[in-house]
Amino acid sequence: MKSELYDTLEKWHRPLDKLVFRLMIMGLGFFHVSLLMWNPHTYADSVGGFNLTVTVFLIWSVCASMVFGVGFKPESVIWKVIFSPYISGLILFTFTVMRLI
Repeated sequence: MKSELYDTLEKWHRPLDKLVFRLMIMGLGFFHVSLLMWNPHTYADSVGGFNLTVTVFLIWSVCASMVFGVGFKPESVIWKVIFSPYISGLILFTFTVMRLI
């Protein structure tokens, strides 16, 4: 039996559950991983350096974008919130803006 919160989260995620959005968010994740792997010092300088907060948000958002991008749908409410495409997309978009400005 699913909870009301689970149904609400499903309803919120339904608009992004399209191939275009999956590819876009997963592409942002690949973009940041490739930049980080290619030249970590330049990437760190462009996002304001690596500290604990930046590192945790980067790893979290990239992992969440991959989970969402491959189409995995968590069954637990807590995992649905942690791997939310809205949160990971916002974090990756913020890193993209920081990188390009």
